[in-house]
Amino acid sequence: LISVSYCLLFAAQRHVLTYMEDAVSQLLENREDISQYGIARFFTEYFNSVRQGTHILFREFSFVQATPHNRASFLRTFWRCFRTVGKNGGKYSSICCYPNYDVLTSFFPADLLTAQEYHCLLQLLCPDFPMELTQKAARIVLMDDAMDCLMSFSDFLFAFQIQFYYSEFLESVAAIYQDLLAGKNPNTVIVPTSSSGQHRQRQLPNDCSPLDGVEASLFYQCLESLCDRSKYSCPPSALVKEMLSSAQRLTFYGFLMALAKDQGINRALGALPDKGDLFLDPVMDQELEKLVAQVSGLSVSGPTSSSGDTANLPVRNSPRINSPWKPLHHRRKMDAESEGSNEETDSSEN
Repeated sequence: LISVSYCLLFAAQRHVLTYMEDAVSQLLENREDISQYGIARFFTEYFNSVRQGTHILFREFSFVQATPHNRASFLRTFWRCFRTVGKNGGKYSSICCYPNYDVLTSFFPADLLTAQEYHCLLQLLCPDFPMELTQKAARIVLMDDAMDCLMSFSDFLFAFQIQFYYSEFLESVAAIYQDLLAGKNPNTVIVPTSSSGQHRQRQLPNDCSPLDGVEASLFYQCLESLCDRSKYSCPPSALVKEMLSSAQRLTFYGFLMALAKDQGINRALGALPDKGDLFLDPVMDQELEKLVAQVSGLSVSGPTSSSGDTANLPVRNSPRINSPWKPLHHRRKMDAESEGSNEETDSSEN
């Protein structure tokens, strides 16, 4: 009986049921293709992808944010795919192979991008990723600045990690902060029950100035109580206490910025490396350099322009392209359909 209870608890903590339901759903949706190589192989490949963190690629947002493991996997994938935005000063940001096996290379003139441009990168991995989350992450970096200001990749990445992984926690923190500003009892704050991470924030009263902030010790007491009763992911309370120990008063966005910059919280989350190692990934570097060499060879063999190489670069404000990607297990099905999609594209261009 004890062993059964332990197994059920382990399954709940690891969200095993979520992955089983998703696997069965994909199995039923693609049963004709899967029957060619067997159900056992399908489940093996599916759970290997879950373990490796590649199962979230090109999936819908509701699945990407469904579990803490999915969120950490998405953060790690976003970092590995687009870290060259900061490393190479904007030489190239990404190289993605589409179902038609065309190579898409996105060029940026600098390693500083706007919130809209970072959102376009996020949508390459998750086509329906909500702009609201991107804007909230950008607001942590920019605070009161205009939302169209430029941000470095590292600043945006660590802010995005906090906003995306701890989204429900931050919604409750915002409510607590506003109640403290208004002199209300924070114990009456209701923890969000929705997993969407998109909740309506309460407006500050007109007579409260957010520039004054709240008392740090009282703020931490409320956060500690929140972490004890919250069923969502929260940063370790001991690290939060240490982070706030030297402050007397703080603002909400000052707290979010401190969370984003704290390397202890980053290590506890475990999705991203330390800031000093953010651009180190030798294995990915080797693969990326191979693809860049291939793209360079294609561009050299193509027709040249009299105005120089810069004439061939795409315009910075390019329109968003909806990703045609399906889950990895749809690869066989997409291969069979690729010829038809090419014909439609050719006819539309003509």
